[in-house]
Amino acid sequence: MSTDTPGIDPLEALRAPRDPACDVFLTGPVFLDIIFTGLDSAPVRGTESWARGMGSSPGGVANMATALARLGLHTSLAAAFGDDHYGEYCWDALEQGEGIDLSMSHTVPGWHSPVTVSMAYEGERTMVSHGHEAPAPAPDAGTGSRAGATGTGSRAGATGTGRAGATGTGTSTAAAAPVFPQCPPRARAAIASLAPGRSEPWVATAARDGALVFGDVGWDETGRWDLDALPDLAHCEAFLPNAEEAMRYTRTDCPRAAAHALAERVPLAVVTLGAEGAYAVDGRTGTAAAVPAIEVEALDPTGAGDVFVAGFVTGTLADWPLADRLAFAGLTAALSVQEFGGSLSAPGWAEIAAWWQLIRTCDRQDPAALERYAFLDDLLPATARAWPLRRAVPTIGFRQ
Repeated sequence: MSTDTPGIDPLEALRAPRDPACDVFLTGPVFLDIIFTGLDSAPVRGTESWARGMGSSPGGVANMATALARLGLHTSLAAAFGDDHYGEYCWDALEQGEGIDLSMSHTVPGWHSPVTVSMAYEGERTMVSHGHEAPAPAPDAGTGSRAGATGTGSRAGATGTGRAGATGTGTSTAAAAPVFPQCPPRARAAIASLAPGRSEPWVATAARDGALVFGDVGWDETGRWDLDALPDLAHCEAFLPNAEEAMRYTRTDCPRAAAHALAERVPLAVVTLGAEGAYAVDGRTGTAAAVPAIEVEALDPTGAGDVFVAGFVTGTLADWPLADRLAFAGLTAALSVQEFGGSLSAPGWAEIAAWWQLIRTCDRQDPAALERYAFLDDLLPATARAWPLRRAVPTIGFRQ
């Protein structure tokens, strides 16, 4: 759990002694993200462009893991980390900085960290990535630790960004097995990245053990857009595509019609609509909800979709009404785009409280719009206090 605002636990009223120690489990690749902002236009071939802003932070699946942890959920991540400085920085930023459980993760000797360079301009982004698929961990390999993770090397501070004399070799020292993916941890929820023609055995295991599975999806490079080609969809409690993806999968020309069609395949269909907000349908009850987006000045949209999913998962596990879940997810996503980077732009409860205090003091607010977020009164402290979160920095490895 993040150290953002101690004492705010959205699941406090629901916790019981026999509950899983893990609230949300997820897996996927961790990237080092380098983000350029303040570009007036897209780079032009044969020219050099200068950006007015730059940030570095863990990316990939780290975006969603950090967002979940900052909302007070006990988050467990299974991922491969390179044994280079990038990998060391990402590991320490997630484990020590955000309190994410990495006991299911492992370091790969000789494998370099994947990297994404993201350029934000005109309200959108363009990305260039490089990396190689991580080799599967050896059956007898341990998980959950890095060489030097206890600060025994020449590493500057707890952030793991020191460069001089770093001695970590990336070997793991934890006890062996049973490990992921053969044995995912018992959790309240799990987030699965669905892909055409691919089935991840851990998803069925997690669902069988009681986890609510939230299915995320990307662009179908095959062009088939066939829901039957997503075998793990059958194990999902919720499916969260964007509007274009939803319409292509359902052969509809309206995002709301797509959501209703998807609700015939999964208990809960959530379609994000970009600047128009989000729409969701509960297939069990027939309840539908629509929430408009919050207008903000966006600095960097990287990871906003991941933050939306994290907010929606939080509201679902807390058993909030559907409209409140959508509103909360949209709010967290909106707050995230005002900061650099995907993972370290995610808001915490102090920032949510500060927004709620500020918005009620602004002139000419629509009473109906304020009522949409009135549920925050029961969640937030009476007064918000500053509790600074880690943010993306221009570079890593400063000598301290």
